[in-house]
Amino acid sequence: MERVSVRRPFDATPERVRQEMADLEPFMLGAGFDDVTVDDDTIVINNRVGLFDIELVLDIVEQDDAALVYEQRDGVFESMRTEYHVDADGEGTTVTATTEYTALDLAVVGQLLDSTVVDRQRRKELEAQFDWLEERLG
Repeated sequence: MERVSVRRPFDATPERVRQEMADLEPFMLGAGFDDVTVDDDTIVINNRVGLFDIELVLDIVEQDDAALVYEQRDGVFESMRTEYHVDADGEGTTVTATTEYTALDLAVVGQLLDSTVVDRQRRKELEAQFDWLEERLG
């Protein structure tokens, strides 16, 4: 299993950070995806990565110690799960986003999008999402 983790401090309360993250469609679009649709506990992401158009269908999962968790129901990975943890750090809040995934499901895509490329792409998406969050928190 591969793992990508990004952590960033924010000058806001954990409650305020969670509030902004709860606005799921703009929060997910903040990652730079081409299209995001949120319907109840399902998120559908469409994104062009290199030569490929990728669609992921994600289920939101309840987890007491996390602000947001979603898992791939359908997409290019054997499995994929992302967790966002929001923690008070004394002077503000630290958000940690971690994505764990297993090998790509499609043979051709798997050859062209190896773990190095996926890790770099996912880190870029999470950093962009945190940039969006920082801007929203002003």
